Amino acid sequence: MERRSFNRWSQWGDPALLLITSLGLVLGGLALALGRADLASLSWAAGSLLMTLALLIEVVQRLLRREAGVDLIALLAIVAALGFEQWLVAAVVALMLSSGRTLEFYTSRRAVRELQALLDRAPRYAWLVEGAELRRIPIDQVRVGQVLMVRQGDVVPVDGRLLSASASLDESALTGEPLPVTNVKGNTLPSGIVNLGEPFKLEALQTAEQSTYAGVLRLAETARRSKAPFARLADRYALLFVPATLLLAGAAWLISGEPLRALAVMVVATPCPLILAVPIAIMGGISRAARRGVLFKDGTSLEALAEVRELFLDKTGTLTSGQAKVQAVEVKDERDATQVLAMAASLAQASVHPISQSVVNAARLQKLELHEPSHVEEIPGAGLEGRVGEHRVRLGTLPFVCGGADPGQWAGRLLRRMDYGCYGGSFVAVDGELAGAVLFADVVRRETPGVVRRLRSAGIKRIVMLTGDRQENAEAVALASGIDDVQAGLAPADKVRAVLEGGLSGRTAMVGDGINDAPALAAADVGVAMGAAGTGASSEAAGVVLMVDRLDRLVEALDIARQTKSIARQAVLVGMGLSLLAMLVAASGFLSALAGAVLQELIDVVAIVCALRALGMRRAQVRWLSGEQVDRLHQEHVQLDRLRARLRQLAETFAQLPPDVARASLDMLVDELQKQLAEHEREDERTLYPMLSAKLAGDDPLSALSYGHREIFRLILLLTRVRDDLFQEPLAVSLEEVQTLLIRLDTLVQLHFDQEEELYRFLDRR
Repeated sequence: MERRSFNRWSQWGDPALLLITSLGLVLGGLALALGRADLASLSWAAGSLLMTLALLIEVVQRLLRREAGVDLIALLAIVAALGFEQWLVAAVVALMLSSGRTLEFYTSRRAVRELQALLDRAPRYAWLVEGAELRRIPIDQVRVGQVLMVRQGDVVPVDGRLLSASASLDESALTGEPLPVTNVKGNTLPSGIVNLGEPFKLEALQTAEQSTYAGVLRLAETARRSKAPFARLADRYALLFVPATLLLAGAAWLISGEPLRALAVMVVATPCPLILAVPIAIMGGISRAARRGVLFKDGTSLEALAEVRELFLDKTGTLTSGQAKVQAVEVKDERDATQVLAMAASLAQASVHPISQSVVNAARLQKLELHEPSHVEEIPGAGLEGRVGEHRVRLGTLPFVCGGADPGQWAGRLLRRMDYGCYGGSFVAVDGELAGAVLFADVVRRETPGVVRRLRSAGIKRIVMLTGDRQENAEAVALASGIDDVQAGLAPADKVRAVLEGGLSGRTAMVGDGINDAPALAAADVGVAMGAAGTGASSEAAGVVLMVDRLDRLVEALDIARQTKSIARQAVLVGMGLSLLAMLVAASGFLSALAGAVLQELIDVVAIVCALRALGMRRAQVRWLSGEQVDRLHQEHVQLDRLRARLRQLAETFAQLPPDVARASLDMLVDELQKQLAEHEREDERTLYPMLSAKLAGDDPLSALSYGHREIFRLILLLTRVRDDLFQEPLAVSLEEVQTLLIRLDTLVQLHFDQEEELYRFLDRR
């Protein structure tokens, strides 16, 4: 049953009704056994009357809203039984109804208030600057024009103008963009973003009530209230079942002249298959989803997801990892990329900035030796400066590391490439000279393209990406993901508008992970939150939470929802079909009201057994590889990342290197390609591929990947011959020809690794 307003007196109202009706039936049975028929009738009537009162209030409320529900027949059956003094019949019907209500109560008990996490995150206080002192004041006392201090790690309390020279800020809560943003003096800052750098001063331009973050709160609440109510499966069937029951009961009474026949029809028609089977099937589906790391907060969310045909996806943290990861290390002239990365990472150890930590993690992944930095100075919004061993190192923005000097053509070319590739970057200077740059990107999740394909196969008609990021970045992610409808540069209100417009053509779902997604999650028919890595706000505003940080769980959630709804429908049709047959028998006078109540219990058992299939039905799974094997295969790819980075770097710069440096670099690279990459692929060809091919459909299902192996072997062999020729006769092959071979090998290896990673994810059924 839906949660109705009168029931707010106690969240345990439905279990209490079940307890009372059960006690009434049991005590009445004991009294009858002791020969006290009067006490038995009183006990049965007491429980029935309480249920009647609860049903009456609810039915009246629904009729005032011009809605019909499964409760109407039940109410009429109990009232008729009491009117004809059929106390036991009334008690049995009341017990069945209270059982169904309690089952549905437990399916929706996980529902929570959508805005609680948003409110919890909202700042309560601000630091007011009064001369040389700071005073903490409640945020609602902040007035326009006051100067506030925002400390490192604090949430900006109100919209304001930056008074300090610069500020490094995390705006992901509002925009979804994971990379930190540097603002300079005079910029306007919205409330709700986080200070990542040094404390800064802010002039309040709005009060807390009028600021951006308060607007997000109001937007989420408005979106939640604006959603059209979801018509439940049971209520949709009731629209047909209720009038049919009333017509048959009235006809039986009119033709036979016996009112008890009408009572028998109504008792046996009491819609317990609807009341019991649907909640039980939904509980089974919710339980089954929980085993796969998917939390449905209530049955309504499960039913709504089963009907979704239009899907909206946030970019950052949903389609992408949500974290800036090092993609490449670019170097100037003949410098070594690993040395540049080691220098940058050694200095970055002194900073807690997310970009600095990404640099350190990339160096540790390559097992580089890092040194303790000294005399480190961090300039918020610019970068780091300090000593690493005997060298003076700078890491940060290009103007900062160059110190006002001309960065040269190399930096200009790299900046253009960064723009084309949607990369961010931190430049590195060693002893006053520009040495290179560390490039970052928020990469597309490896499972994303496969998930998009499976969603389309599952019947999702339209998949739209909504993001606050730039159009160029959004289009790049959309192309990599297989999404062809992109809306970029959106504020939270724009996302809500897009979702509501999509809802005009059918059921919608919104998938997101950030606070900026919470209003859109609330506006959709069903919101899906990436709860493992997302904020609490998105999890609370959503009806479905993916507790495992894997987007492919969305497809499983959709499959489970649709299978559960199908099972619930089958259980309802079986139960209603049997009830209809029993109604015809009762209308013919061959079934009394009490016998009808008992028969209805048997019909309920059949419907419940049918509904319980939702708990046990699982997708057929073949454990081709264990989780440990998949992890090992993935780790082998990770260990080859350093070699792949060297291959990429040499492929981009080989023709510009001095001939001696080019030959030496090629010699070292070819040796590593033979010892590491070629041996890794040969081991896959010898052991892994035969094992998988024996279990996959087709004569040679991995032939395309095997062809990739052969082409890799051929290119490595060709590079080996070219290397030998260059050492014997330096002018035998042009550097441009060698660079072409390196580019071909780099492209092939990248594509091949991506294909294998997607295969491994498919085989991983954890």
